[in-house]
Amino acid sequence: MRFDVVTIFPGMFDAVSAHGITARAIERGLWELHCWNPRDFAAGAYRSVDDRPYGGGPGMVMMPEPLAAAIGAARAGQRGAGGAPGPVIHLSPRGRPLDHARVVALAALPSITLLAGRYEAVDQRLLDRYVDEEVSVGDFVVSGGELPALMLIDAVVRLLPGALNDERSALEESFANGLLEGPHYTRPEVFEGVAVPPVLTSGHHLRIARWRREQSLAVTAARRPDLIERARRDGRLGPADEATLAAIAGDARRADPG
Repeated sequence: MRFDVVTIFPGMFDAVSAHGITARAIERGLWELHCWNPRDFAAGAYRSVDDRPYGGGPGMVMMPEPLAAAIGAARAGQRGAGGAPGPVIHLSPRGRPLDHARVVALAALPSITLLAGRYEAVDQRLLDRYVDEEVSVGDFVVSGGELPALMLIDAVVRLLPGALNDERSALEESFANGLLEGPHYTRPEVFEGVAVPPVLTSGHHLRIARWRREQSLAVTAARRPDLIERARRDGRLGPADEATLAAIAGDARRADPG
């Protein structure tokens, strides 16, 4: 898989190319990264990539010409590598929220171009003509698209076959089955007077699996009840799950009778 990133700060992407799981995946030949700095395509002695907005207002707007040239170079590189150019994704707080299903779909693509904007905004004409979709990683604003792009790359790469040492990790993570993960424990068996739940040291695999499912349901019901409703609509909850949720709801009512 190939990622091409249009960014004025290519050094930030050392975070995924030189460290951790994503770096090992590069070494294994599972994916490759190419960064394109729009300043390299800008005209003038100062290589400016931004200008004042028409109509006034705060901040600066990224100019369309350098971005268009950088995106064009990225797509040409993808074609030169023997594949069809992938989608161009702009990381933006006004984009469609990134979720696990979309990450899975992106992991199946041969290439993706990410536009990591800066300043106040990107010229809308560039977005209309060159960008296939806008993606948001949350309802908040950061200084540029680089951190969201890093998050997207990390989420996608860890799903590539061979990226994780244990393939079950990707299957058992939060959202993989529509629910949040429950708690995890490791050594020591007793920490500051609190012991690991006895079921986890019982060696009874069916009981452990059921306990983990119950904990996952409890965490999801408390923190993301919307995911519980989605799992119901998708038919992912069985009778045992519904019994667990009913017990959780009953415990909550008894704890807060008002």
